[in-house]
Amino acid sequence: MSALSPVTAGEGGERTLRIGELAELTGTTPRTLRYYEEVGLLGSAERRAQGTHRTYTQADVDRVREVIRLRDLLGLSLDQLSQLLEAESARAELRREYRASDDPHRRRQILERGLEHLETQLELVRSRREEIEQLEGELVARRHAVLHELAELGR
Repeated sequence: MSALSPVTAGEGGERTLRIGELAELTGTTPRTLRYYEEVGLLGSAERRAQGTHRTYTQADVDRVREVIRLRDLLGLSLDQLSQLLEAESARAELRREYRASDDPHRRRQILERGLEHLETQLELVRSRREEIEQLEGELVARRHAVLHELAELGR
């Protein structure tokens, strides 16, 4: 299958995919994708009319890949992933607003709002890092205890 095989034409003639194709492209399952929609990690449900087939765009492919990358990299809960991705979406919208404005005062406001979203993202990442560092400390202490016990037994 090609990276984006056309199934139907979406808005503006954009290629769209069915749920099975999206699952295949992202290495997940249709069930996982439905769940991501249900919890708000994937917004396709909002665009779909009741009773119609789910269709997805390249933006959805990118979004699912980012969700999976962050889930695997950071080990975040779905709620934390949702917060992280909401902040990223808000920052993307602010970038569009920033580029569309010539007013220095407005641009400053946009940058300040973007900074708030970055702080939210950093807080989530730092929290996970602290948990990982704590686990590392526990494992180092256990290793030290085992090495000490081995040394004692070797005498």
